[in-house]
Amino acid sequence: MIGGGTNVTAIVVFVAFVSLSLFITWWAAKKTHSAGEFYTAGGKITGFQNGLALAGDFMSAATFLGLTGLAFIGGADAMLYTVAITVSWAFILFAFADRMRNLGRYTFADVVAFRLQPERMRVLAAAGTLTVAIPYLIAQMVGAGSLIETLFNIPYLGAVLIVGTLMTIYVVFGGMLATTWVQVTKAVLLLAGGTVLLVLVLSKFGFSIDSLFRSASDAHPRGKGIFQPGVLYSDPISVVSLGLAFICGTAGLPHVLMRFFTVPDARQARRSIGYAVVIIGYFQAAIMIVGIGAIALLIGQPEYVDDAGRISGGVNMVSIYLSRLVGGEIFFGLIAAVAFATILAVVAGILLSASAAVAHDFYARVIRKGDISDDAEVRVSRIATVIIGAIAIGMSVLFKNVNVAVLSTIALAIAASVNFPAIFLALFWRGLTTRGAVAGGVTGLVVVIVLVVLSPTVWVNVLGNKVAIFPYAYPTLFSVAAAFAVTILVSVADNSARAQIDRAAYSAQLVRSETGENS
Repeated sequence: MIGGGTNVTAIVVFVAFVSLSLFITWWAAKKTHSAGEFYTAGGKITGFQNGLALAGDFMSAATFLGLTGLAFIGGADAMLYTVAITVSWAFILFAFADRMRNLGRYTFADVVAFRLQPERMRVLAAAGTLTVAIPYLIAQMVGAGSLIETLFNIPYLGAVLIVGTLMTIYVVFGGMLATTWVQVTKAVLLLAGGTVLLVLVLSKFGFSIDSLFRSASDAHPRGKGIFQPGVLYSDPISVVSLGLAFICGTAGLPHVLMRFFTVPDARQARRSIGYAVVIIGYFQAAIMIVGIGAIALLIGQPEYVDDAGRISGGVNMVSIYLSRLVGGEIFFGLIAAVAFATILAVVAGILLSASAAVAHDFYARVIRKGDISDDAEVRVSRIATVIIGAIAIGMSVLFKNVNVAVLSTIALAIAASVNFPAIFLALFWRGLTTRGAVAGGVTGLVVVIVLVVLSPTVWVNVLGNKVAIFPYAYPTLFSVAAAFAVTILVSVADNSARAQIDRAAYSAQLVRSETGENS
């Protein structure tokens, strides 16, 4: 650990959080007896509780660690993330909340399967969920590994094993009820810790934003250039792709969409998104200011930043080091432990959505055709949880040195390309057919994965090649456009008997989505 020794405060807070979360898991396990309780907590979560949990889902390692790091290296360009994130949640509030809650049961596949051929759509949804969940899990676990490696002097592999084991326990035994309350607890801790960090940073500049920004421009080699666009992204295609990744991707995230089904009705779904928008918007603004403050305070500190401007331990550690500089060892330990708690809570939600895709969407509805008991379905989900968790642990070693905000954005790009077109068109376009949805989803999946692999993020940073074949960090503009185009064209050209059923089912779906009948 930087500065030597082990931070006792961090260990105490970390152990306290883990103990509390394991107690919550034990309590939730006693109340989880059916598939509905395992996947959606029986629909008994209130709007405010779900709003906190939703905010907790997104206030993750990618936000607290990755976004601060991006603000440190990219200045004003990092605001693309903060604005896009907030806008994406407002979009979900107005476009999706009511209809999703009234149409679904456990997963977003229930929504698209309502009017389209269920088996084919559930296979597509399961594939989309898994390809989103894996990079998202990797992002969180990379952040956890870097954090624990620096804080506790534990090897990186040991760190991700700890995170992987704990997240698996939360999901296997506690299901959605445990995951929700761990998220709520984490969200409160992170809001409190982030707010105190913001206040301490501002206090260094007399609580003057103007003074903070002037100091940052004086400290940074680019001077005032850090507040001009082009540091991270110099071309409009990257900017548009990034915006689409957040706006469309967030609306296609399986673990976010599952939360619509944890509340009792559409009114509570709207309230939960409203609370989430306010909380996330505040936190994004706070983290952006903290990131700029890190430029002013950390540059020139050889203990944390070398002469070339590189952060010791990687750019994901900016907010952790800043907390030590402004608040001393005790606050450093508190923030580090809270950041770790953040990761534990988020990965549990993601892992639950992935296991639900395997057990509920694929095994129970496609393989068993619905002929399965609740106990058997939950058992399969728990087995899937263990397997997916093991895969995420293994892959997080390969992606150790990639910024976690970038990894999370890749997951958003996949969600935007595979899940979002099917959900959006299923809810709002009468002409959508099963054949079109499947063709568009497969196209989006193939295009986004191929372009991500060929992008600088993987082709250069992970695989070690000198020049990327696909020049842009995010392929969302191309993959989303391809998915929508193929979906619409194939649907329009589809004159099959199944297509007539799909189009006719739209009217029934519209009635149910507006009234909540049978929801």
